[in-house]
Amino acid sequence: MDGAGQGESPAGAAFSYHRAVAPMLWVLLGLMVVETSVVHLLVALWSPRAALILSLLSLATIAWFILFIRSFRQHPVRIGPDGLVWPVGTLRSLSIPWPQVAGPCDDWTLADLKAAGLFNGALIAHPNIVIALDPPARAGRRTIRYLAHRLDDPAAFIAAFSARPST
Repeated sequence: MDGAGQGESPAGAAFSYHRAVAPMLWVLLGLMVVETSVVHLLVALWSPRAALILSLLSLATIAWFILFIRSFRQHPVRIGPDGLVWPVGTLRSLSIPWPQVAGPCDDWTLADLKAAGLFNGALIAHPNIVIALDPPARAGRRTIRYLAHRLDDPAAFIAAFSARPST
């Protein structure tokens, strides 16, 4: 159940991104563990009580981060009958209705997209799919003109996106 393009029809397809995004976040988690261990040892020399509190907070953060990375499998990008669902695990998600979706972008730079208003689901990975929105979506106080993600199978996403029923 974790492959790209899951679903019976293009209008119900799901596209995973955990194989493309999660490995870099696991490395980041490893760096967090090493860094917090060193900090805790140094803080313990100053105050064992402060080190204990810091250790508990760090363990909670590490546990949350592990759950967040694991949530990528349960929250794929979806092409639905009403529009796109563009998640970043359990952290955040945008649902964009079809009338707002202009289509995939072929020629883009990440700097231009960030300047224009980008919802980047790829996090620390470089996106391989960019979708333009017209009119732009609102996410809180932000105006989102582009959706970006690093999907495991971008070709299957483009094929399903192209095969969706016209609105």
